[in-house]
Amino acid sequence: MSANLAGFLGVVLIAYVIPGPDFLVVVRAAAQRPALGRAAALGAQSGLCVHVLAAALGLSVLAAQSAAVFTTIKVAGAAYLVYLGVRALLAARSGSAPAPERTGAAPDGSGAAPAPAAFGRRAAFTEGFLTNVLNPKAALFFLSVLPQFIEHGGPSTTSQIFLLGALDVAVGVVYWAGLVPVAAKLRALLDRPSVRRRWERITGCLFIGIGVGVAVAD
Repeated sequence: MSANLAGFLGVVLIAYVIPGPDFLVVVRAAAQRPALGRAAALGAQSGLCVHVLAAALGLSVLAAQSAAVFTTIKVAGAAYLVYLGVRALLAARSGSAPAPERTGAAPDGSGAAPAPAAFGRRAAFTEGFLTNVLNPKAALFFLSVLPQFIEHGGPSTTSQIFLLGALDVAVGVVYWAGLVPVAAKLRALLDRPSVRRRWERITGCLFIGIGVGVAVAD
């Protein structure tokens, strides 16, 4: 099982390093405030736990075997990514900050309103969670990639899925913990309105592009 764990760890590391929807959500939130980045990362890892549980219960197999179920998941995920992209483009056009940042700021611009800040963290968590849960590629990962590292004749398949899934989640926690402080350094640049507008346009187009890619993928 040790060889399987090492191989799976390598695949997981590569998957995290390659930017995807989770990466964009976390970086965008962290660039506003580190707390929002951590909340978005926690949401993404919570969504990953849902995929682990679904794989262990066999729901991923059911979704893959049912064209209607898989298509529904794919369309929902694509629509949500496009929604995030459109919202970012609208924020760039209006020159305002995205919703989590606005709700976390006091009317005087001091950003010292405790209750709204908590709401901002909830919004960031929700974005991270939904982006991961509605990502059909995450479900397919646990269906097509993870089984290759299951040791037949060893512990039960369910226990191995939970073990590998827990390893995936743990690697992500460490990865996001290192990424959020780096992404937070972008805030100084994003305080400039012109830079923020360009940032929102770029991330908005990336979200829409990824969403369209998910929708048209076989």
